[in-house]
Amino acid sequence: MVNVEIDPGSGFCGGVIRAISRAEDFLSREACLYSLGAIVHNEAELSRLRGKGLVTARSLQDIPSGGTVLIRAHGEPPSTYVQAAQRALTVIDCSCPVVLQLQQRIREAYARLHSDGHSGQLIIFGRVGHAEVLGLLGQVDGDALVLENMQMLEDALAAGAVDLSEPVEIFSQTTKSPAEYKALCDRLMATGVQLTVHQTICGQVASRHERLSAFARRHDVILFVSGRMSSNGKVLSDLCRSVNPATYLIGGVGEIDPSWFRDGQRVGVCGATSTPKWLLEEVAGAVRALHQ
Repeated sequence: MVNVEIDPGSGFCGGVIRAISRAEDFLSREACLYSLGAIVHNEAELSRLRGKGLVTARSLQDIPSGGTVLIRAHGEPPSTYVQAAQRALTVIDCSCPVVLQLQQRIREAYARLHSDGHSGQLIIFGRVGHAEVLGLLGQVDGDALVLENMQMLEDALAAGAVDLSEPVEIFSQTTKSPAEYKALCDRLMATGVQLTVHQTICGQVASRHERLSAFARRHDVILFVSGRMSSNGKVLSDLCRSVNPATYLIGGVGEIDPSWFRDGQRVGVCGATSTPKWLLEEVAGAVRALHQ
């Protein structure tokens, strides 16, 4: 037998819970609801919601005029709301409050950096093309430098893309690694630039890093359950693997390999902020069934 434990801190974050709850509430009364982009980066949960009538739209143009559109927790740029009004769409705004606060802080920082004839620079630590990052860029008409990792910072410094003679303010996408963000900020500070660092990683996400490290250490095998498109899932699964090499990233039960386990092992099941609890329980049950 194997001892299987589900990490109690894994599963949907508050923003995702709120968005899915509002979608399900609407679909309990109506047959169809359009989500602008995937409401959550988890294929199994998207399939479940499709069965209830949720349709993922790639753009507002894919939604019939007069329809209802859900803005997911990632948030959107101001232009999205203008276009929705032009198409007479009813908007259910499920932008995460943490993301909305970050958007406001970025607007305020941009105004500071460009006041009184100054031309300071705004930097966003985040994944290029990620929905949340696109929403943040939209707050300043795209006038910010997005860095995914340390190598991108080094390349930007070498190319002179960071003006070290002017003030710089840096923000992080809410779901990034606190350790990577600190390292990036430390490297920028070492250049001597006048740097203002904003701590904008979601507290709920940041606290998972320390807990997951401990969780991964005390198990022989880790099954990290996440959608392939989840930025948070990649960050957290990499974290688990850094402390426990026997970490396997899977999307669901169908990807479990029995050869990963031996009798007597302790198996930990955990997931991203976009991984539903029901899927974690399904994976844990499948592993237990292998050793009955």
